[in-house]
Amino acid sequence: MTVEIKFCGLTRPQDAMHAASLGASYVGVIFAGGPRMLTPDRAAEVLHDVPGDVRRVGVFADQSAAEVARIVDAVGLDVVQLHGATDARRLDDLRGALSAAIWPVIRVAGTQLPEATGELLRLGDGLLLDALVPGALGGTGVTLAWTGIAHELRRIRGNTPIILAGGLRAENVAEAIAVLGPNVVDVSSGVESAPGIKDHERMRAFRDAVSQASIPI
Repeated sequence: MTVEIKFCGLTRPQDAMHAASLGASYVGVIFAGGPRMLTPDRAAEVLHDVPGDVRRVGVFADQSAAEVARIVDAVGLDVVQLHGATDARRLDDLRGALSAAIWPVIRVAGTQLPEATGELLRLGDGLLLDALVPGALGGTGVTLAWTGIAHELRRIRGNTPIILAGGLRAENVAEAIAVLGPNVVDVSSGVESAPGIKDHERMRAFRDAVSQASIPI
């Protein structure tokens, strides 16, 4: 298994292109609030020159299905990452409105996976795990208790890709991969010099750490 990389919270075209040059499988832009939030027009500019084999991810909060679909079409997104309130009904509404893949987000506090994890694993095209930080939807730099949730996640995960976020950086991503075995690792603040401003050396160090990590069988 190869662990793929998603560089998220991109706000500058040069950072998106650097992500692509490092071999990232995904590049992410934010429509869910916070210091990295972009308008659809600006997001399209940031992603304009990214090669077609790098998948474009939009991070959303509680926008309506119609609004999400409008932004997906305007920006050319391949994946919709859903923070905020997500359940089977919302996923059904989105399936009817767009053709992009859908990644529900589970926000984890402590060592227990939320009750909805199993259902969203069945319904999503991938499931993103992030740290629960009150008042924030992501990009906080807070890590998950990887060891604490590893057994339960192995028990229920099935074949749905797991995307791991939450405080990842070059110094800890290999440990996270060794413990949880995610399909994708998602980094934002861990490769920044300021919110939304990516440090290209940190991005390269993160890529190198992922490529050298031991993947559990």
